[in-house]
Amino acid sequence: MQAGRIEAVWLDEGYEISLAGLVEVAERCGLPEAQLHELVECGALQPRDQSGANPLQWRFSAECLVAVRTASRLRDDFELDANGMAVALSLLQRIRDLERALNDLHAHTPASPD
Repeated sequence: MQAGRIEAVWLDEGYEISLAGLVEVAERCGLPEAQLHELVECGALQPRDQSGANPLQWRFSAECLVAVRTASRLRDDFELDANGMAVALSLLQRIRDLERALNDLHAHTPASPD
């Protein structure tokens, strides 16, 4: 038995991936390239800089990798189209933002004596 090689990349806020890289990740997750483009058109996936006329030059944040995997699961589990995936992704992001804000409030609130 041969051991396979696995590549890992530490994803942080500064990590960027090209459209071609995002397409590859989407295809590995089972999300067709056409649906990936629909998610960009719906605004669920936003390139960091859309000013370039050529989409092949678009760069995406590491968060888009997570969104692509989530979109694939939403499509598979709930049979959602691109618009449904976009709505679900935006609601999930809103939940994460609210949870982060709540955690920040708890961190700045003094503990009550028991």
